[in-house]
Amino acid sequence: MEFNLKEITEIIFEKLRGWLMTAIDHLPNLALAVIILIAGYFAAKYISKFGNRYISKIVRNRTIGNFIGKLLFIGVFVLAGVMALSVMNLDKTISSILAGLGIAGLALGFAFQDTAANLMSGVYISFKQPLALGDIIETKDGHMGEVLDINLRVTKLRLFDGPIVFVPNKHLFQDYFVNYTENGKRRLDLDCGVTYNANLEEVERIAIEALEGIEHRSESDPVTIHWKEFGSSSINFSAHVWMEYSRKHSDYILTRNEAIKALKKAFDSNGITIPFPIRTLDFGIEGGQRLHKELKVLELNGS
Repeated sequence: MEFNLKEITEIIFEKLRGWLMTAIDHLPNLALAVIILIAGYFAAKYISKFGNRYISKIVRNRTIGNFIGKLLFIGVFVLAGVMALSVMNLDKTISSILAGLGIAGLALGFAFQDTAANLMSGVYISFKQPLALGDIIETKDGHMGEVLDINLRVTKLRLFDGPIVFVPNKHLFQDYFVNYTENGKRRLDLDCGVTYNANLEEVERIAIEALEGIEHRSESDPVTIHWKEFGSSSINFSAHVWMEYSRKHSDYILTRNEAIKALKKAFDSNGITIPFPIRTLDFGIEGGQRLHKELKVLELNGS
């Protein structure tokens, strides 16, 4: 087989000519596709900016607003790309791309299912707002602190003794947590006891008067006393004081301190005794024997 450079050159030029004619025939479609892509880019940028601003006002979370804005940008620009490919009569290419994206998305979903769960939980928390920045919450695992930040993956808590805890959002979405701030009030429960010879009606009156004067107490909720039990050395009660509870846990601690001091001072001033634990020791073999009598018996027996 002889090498014919002229025939090969003619074949190449014929192919190039065919491609050129095809490109010229599709030039209007190509120009329209480029215009669609440019218009789609600016439309995606405008919609992303508008969506970011609007979402940030609703959820008051800039991270979520930025994320939604990026999703809107990608969605609008991909739509413009699909329209551009359709104008170029590349429908099969569109189908192949969509199929590939579907398979890739499925694989990524299995690989990053925990990340996806945290992401969706973060979006839900930001929209539904069961907690907000500055709230005092306690997680199921017992972590109690102030909410510093809510991002797409974790919620950041500052515990009262200083450490920062990063809680995955899916735990706040799937498990329960306690929000101490949302109600605006919190009840302080103070347990105490008095001697058996105390006048219980007088104890109630004095305790209520003492606790009504403490700081941060809710004026709309009365102080209540509930007797709980006959203890081993005292009659025990629980005092309930409702207080205004904002986003300062230190107010709760100070109120508890003031309540304990006020109750002790009032009882001391009125001669009400908070008894020490009392134990009766029985030294008799059969029971009911006093110590000095048991010692006298031992002396008589020569022990």
